[in-house]
Amino acid sequence: MIKKIIFIYILILSINNFVYSDELDCSKFKKFSMEYITCNANLVKDKTVSVGKNFVEDTKNYQKKEWSEEKEKVDQVKQKVIGE
Repeated sequence: MIKKIIFIYILILSINNFVYSDELDCSKFKKFSMEYITCNANLVKDKTVSVGKNFVEDTKNYQKKEWSEEKEKVDQVKQKVIGE
């Protein structure tokens, strides 16, 4: 049982390291250098873009889900008008 717990713990730690591997490390630059400022600006830009994309996708999915019933009603009315 203890071996299973240790194995799961090691597995979680190894996966956790891969999550942070894409993030840039700005600490290797001097604090007031142009490279440091550029690095931090790129980090902020990347995070902002990713949050914006997630927001847009969530909004699209919500609209599809909420408006699907009303769209079906409109399509049924159109079929009645065209069919007559």
